[in-house]
Amino acid sequence: MSIKELVKLNIKQRSRQKIVTIAYAMAVTFAFILSLTNNNVEASVANNERMSYLMVENNVVHNLSNSETVYPEASIENIKNLFSTVNALVQEKEIDKDIVVQKGDTLISVLQGIGLSRAVANDVFAELRKEFDPRNLKIGQKLHVNYTIRSSSGEFVRLNTFVIETGIGERVIAYLNENDEFEVELQKDEMIEEVNNATGIIEGTLGTSMQKQGIPARVVHNFISIFSYSVDFRRDVRRGDKFEIIYENYIDKEGKTIKSGNILYAALILRNDRIALYRFQDKAGKVDYYTEKGQALKKTLDRKPMAFKNARISSPFGRRFHPVLRKYKIHWGVDYAAPRGTAIYAGGDGVVQAAKYYGSYGNYIKIRHNSEFSTAYGHMQGFARGIRPGVRVKQGQLIGYVGSTGRSTGPHLHYEVIQNGRRVNPRTIKASTGENLSGTNLANFKNKIASIKSTYKSMFAQNQPQKVAQK
Repeated sequence: MSIKELVKLNIKQRSRQKIVTIAYAMAVTFAFILSLTNNNVEASVANNERMSYLMVENNVVHNLSNSETVYPEASIENIKNLFSTVNALVQEKEIDKDIVVQKGDTLISVLQGIGLSRAVANDVFAELRKEFDPRNLKIGQKLHVNYTIRSSSGEFVRLNTFVIETGIGERVIAYLNENDEFEVELQKDEMIEEVNNATGIIEGTLGTSMQKQGIPARVVHNFISIFSYSVDFRRDVRRGDKFEIIYENYIDKEGKTIKSGNILYAALILRNDRIALYRFQDKAGKVDYYTEKGQALKKTLDRKPMAFKNARISSPFGRRFHPVLRKYKIHWGVDYAAPRGTAIYAGGDGVVQAAKYYGSYGNYIKIRHNSEFSTAYGHMQGFARGIRPGVRVKQGQLIGYVGSTGRSTGPHLHYEVIQNGRRVNPRTIKASTGENLSGTNLANFKNKIASIKSTYKSMFAQNQPQKVAQK
């Protein structure tokens, strides 16, 4: 039984105890009222029978009146009024609620939004800080609360549990213990690591074809990201091409997948070209993907830095007829049409130079990658959390969302590459990065490859020539 279930059980037990106590108190009170109101009124029932209609059984007070016995009318009215008043006070209802963190939310504001006073919210906040850094609260993060209200008025009574999902299979739980004090615990699901592999023929899109093989969406996304620096998935990948993958999975005791791990091996077979890459962590802790010979994948600035990899080019680089100005002008970037809100990523490692509304560009970001290259992103719907001038970003990091701000006729990403102060075509420029393996790192890498090939012999049965695509 989970902590949350135990806490809810304790709450119910305490509630039942309170109801029983109140019920008995009410019974005694009713008897007292009867004795007072019955002094001057002759009742048709003996003294030892006056409490016979007050029955407490299974935590329920019932049989307020008996049709065969006549009680003083004033007494009955007093009892009914008292019953109604006490009933309204003791009836409570538990509420389970999921909360998704919104822009501007803090732990304190969320707790107060549930109904906690500032003082109680601060107490819970202080306990939560023992296991969770409130600065790590992110937009879109899931929270779960269980609290009690009065059934009659909807008035907030108490917070029972407060759960922060800190990661897949991990959560921080604040709960009310038997002493009505808050405790906090970090809970992790027990996970079993397994390694899966899959091969398939591409029919339709690569993503759809991989998911048909049961490959989790997150793994598919990472697979595409690995190759996004050297493969144009819209132009290079065709029906009949193949993929191969070996990846980690984490499952629970029942065999349900909790989260996906790393891709250990990934390959695309595009007509006569085979791009095969292996994951390796060197002695310095750097993780990258390498060819079988230990050569680093030659990364270029991402030519389509967005989640929607099948986005079409709505306006290419160069001279074009401007759809708004209605005249020919040089278009200094590439426009990728995509649904509003599509994620936009940094085209390479670098530092944010600008993140602002910039005239006809609308919401605009500029990133300096090195002394030679910068990239720019225009017409964005908005910026990702924390993106501001001076912030360092990694290639593939979320920086904003597709929009149609500024001089624009529809949602799209305007993407520019600036080389030595001059804007160039993002689809033809190459800015190689990455270091090849050597020495001990290369020896360890080859041992790892040998182990993978020994374990998955059938996948490597066909000895196809390997070629790193440079598109």
